[in-house]
Amino acid sequence: MNNNEPRGTELTYTPPATAKRYLEGSEIFQSMFEQAGLCMAMLDGALCLREANTDFLTQFDRKPQDSYGRPFLALLHPTVRRFIDGELASLRTGERDRVHTQIIAVRRDGALLFGDLIAVSVVKSSGEFDSILVLVSHTSRVGKAQAIVQRGMLLTPMDAKILEGVAAGLSTTKLAVALHMSRGGVEYRVTSLMRKFKALNRTELVSKAYSMSLLGTESWPPAVHPAYVEV
Repeated sequence: MNNNEPRGTELTYTPPATAKRYLEGSEIFQSMFEQAGLCMAMLDGALCLREANTDFLTQFDRKPQDSYGRPFLALLHPTVRRFIDGELASLRTGERDRVHTQIIAVRRDGALLFGDLIAVSVVKSSGEFDSILVLVSHTSRVGKAQAIVQRGMLLTPMDAKILEGVAAGLSTTKLAVALHMSRGGVEYRVTSLMRKFKALNRTELVSKAYSMSLLGTESWPPAVHPAYVEV
């Protein structure tokens, strides 16, 4: 990932449960929506883009005329659409009122946009669902050429578990026991991963996985981002 790209403003606002009912249309909402550096958008019940502020459109490299009314999922990389669809659907059905996860979007120039996403359900005063407020932060971009390389880094579910175990410092024996595999099977997959990532050893393998955002830094033990796991 290109670390020279500017990163977005960190989100520090989390709407409380009692406030989200009256968020839309309020002065607080309008102030937030117009705040520079904060990428915000509103989605309707079909998860289509209803409205977005300037920072959101700039980061996603979009214009209102070709974005409003378009499915939000269409702006995302195909590998994350199913996962994000499920997360947002839980807001629409009332199963949850807040989602915090990571996304990968595809800009019109072919570059990938990585970022953290916070989404909250907005309901009417009557308690009925109205819309979903989306906030994106910690954004960073990789160019089209590098994006093509990273798209080729999809892992099988088993390889993802192997990588997570290696990143957590588990030995071959412990990995074999945890995954019900032979030691030879574990070593074979670790070697294949090192070859795939052009890593000389396990330490370099984990380092490259972190640098390419396959592994997130927000949790322990490490977890491979769903976008990089084959479905």
